[in-house]
Amino acid sequence: MVELLAPAGNFISLRAVLENGADAVYFGLDDYNMRANAKNFTLDDLNEVSKTAQEYDAKTYLCANIILNEKSANKLQSNLEKISTAEIDGIILSDIGLIESTVSNGLEAHISVQENVTNSYTLKTLKKLGAKRAILSRELSLKQITELSAKSPIETEIFIHGAICMAISGRCFLSYGLYGRSANCGDCLQPCRKNWTLTYEEGEDNVVNFSDVEDERFIVTGSDDGSYRTNFFSPKDMCMIEYIPQLMESGVASFKIEGRARSPDYGAMVTGVYREAIDCYLKNPDEYRVNDKWIEELKSVFNRGFDTNFYFNTPFETSEDNQSKYIKKDIGQIVNYYNKVGAAEIRIWDDLSLGDKIMIQGKTTGSITHTIESMQIDGVSVCDVEKGCNVAVAIPTKVRENDFVYKLIERD
Repeated sequence: MVELLAPAGNFISLRAVLENGADAVYFGLDDYNMRANAKNFTLDDLNEVSKTAQEYDAKTYLCANIILNEKSANKLQSNLEKISTAEIDGIILSDIGLIESTVSNGLEAHISVQENVTNSYTLKTLKKLGAKRAILSRELSLKQITELSAKSPIETEIFIHGAICMAISGRCFLSYGLYGRSANCGDCLQPCRKNWTLTYEEGEDNVVNFSDVEDERFIVTGSDDGSYRTNFFSPKDMCMIEYIPQLMESGVASFKIEGRARSPDYGAMVTGVYREAIDCYLKNPDEYRVNDKWIEELKSVFNRGFDTNFYFNTPFETSEDNQSKYIKKDIGQIVNYYNKVGAAEIRIWDDLSLGDKIMIQGKTTGSITHTIESMQIDGVSVCDVEKGCNVAVAIPTKVRENDFVYKLIERD
């Protein structure tokens, strides 16, 4: 059965994706992974990460997928035994030089998309070196992926949802060139996502266009100063929810959701949607249908619009900013939860009303959403609550003291 692999940027995200059906989680340590700006975990956290995942019978994969210099490689090498002792299942490597050491410490070696694996010869070589799995290049079509998986002597993994980089397999120098912050060392400031200004100089144009793509337009908007702006560096997010049958039949061992730097509610929602879709297909492949609700739910969390990346054609549409349906506003904190009556006491610093949709997040709770149907103050039912007081809210799912509470406000 195919594995659903979800991202965990912190303990809240870890719990959130596991609660929503992840078969495995991937996460980073400081200094080693491609999300240096995420909170990440420490070596001392690994035992807790492992034990949490084991509660759900889920696997754990640690990312060590930056370009490793000698100092970083030596540091990772010296920590492999401790990582193994913590019962982490495997390491995602961008450097094949550490495969042997990884395997000799009882860890699975998974080869990162940064290695840009695109053919069966590479897969056979990785097998000889001891790798168990390779994350295939994101520049491959679904047809190519299916062909490679059939020939591969090791497991294959593909991305099915999330942000796409402007550069081949994420190997980009734009952030380093502009800010001295290397994307290849996990410190990308994402200048590609910014709104860029275009200028055009008159003169001879010797560029010949050989492209066979008919529609080559960029989204360009005029500005008051007479310049023009565009997001042509920024691809839309990948979304393959409509193509689960084709993905399931590709022979791939693992479906990966991108998003370790995104919020716990993003991880919870996206994991839950793909879990439901995969389970529906497994239950009855012949009767499988795409549920429109899934697409709407994916649109409700952070996204830059959706595309199918290189799976069926060459993507050329550019993204805009976050297009999620809701803004998440910090409004309170859980004071207590009363199991017998299924109610949470919330200290709020913003107004709250019946019908409001809230989100509660915490290390043990993960991320849950709830529409308020009942509230009380001092045992008296109320419809509206002003900021600065404590209110009891009926919530069937257990939450915990000090969990964060957010109000979801629909965008105009």
